[in-house]
Order: sequence, then structure tokens, then C-alpha cells
Amino acid sequence: MTPRFIVRPEAEADMAEAYDWYEARSPGLGDDFLTAVEDGLVAVRQDPQRLPVVHREGGMEVRRARLRRFPFGLFFIWDRMETGDMSVIACMHARRDPRRWLRRA
Repeated sequence: MTPRFIVRPEAEADMAEAYDWYEARSPGLGDDFLTAVEDGLVAVRQDPQRLPVVHREGGMEVRRARLRRFPFGLFFIWDRMETGDMSVIACMHARRDPRRWLRRA
């Protein structure tokens, strides 16, 4: 069975909010942000084990992929032992309180 790759609605909302913020600052910057997000998502799918674990609890690990050029991270759960499924739970600014994405895990 092929592992699933899911971007949760909360993470999509994070991306849309950041896009709007950057686009309001400078037209086209929001598009640059989305390109960085897409590159980050590719990195997550291609080689998740090279990305650092930022939280462990029980058998669950949350890992982070930093975005190029923007101070954001993609936070994801990878069920590598059972199904191989990956779930992106957040796309958040590096200075945001980690409890915000942790509640989504």
C-alpha cells in the first residue's frame, strides 16, 4: 500500500494566511512564499528522515522542514513504523509559540 501524504486543513489555512500577509506587503511576494512552501513539501515527501525531530511523545514524532527565504517551518507527523503516512499539521512562523502547532499533533 502506498503511504498517504496529507496536508491538514489547519496547515492549509496557515499557508493562506501567510500568503495574504506577504502579498499585502509586496505584490508577488505571496507567490514566492507559496513556491517556498511547495519546495518544502517536496523535501518532506522525498526524504523525511533527514529532517529534524522537534517533538517526541509516545511513538509519535513531529518533524520540521524550514522554508527557504522565509522564517517558516512545515511541521509534520510521519508514521514510518506502521503505514508510512505523512501528515503536515502546520506551517508556522519560527517565532510562534510551539504550543500552537503542538496542539495539532
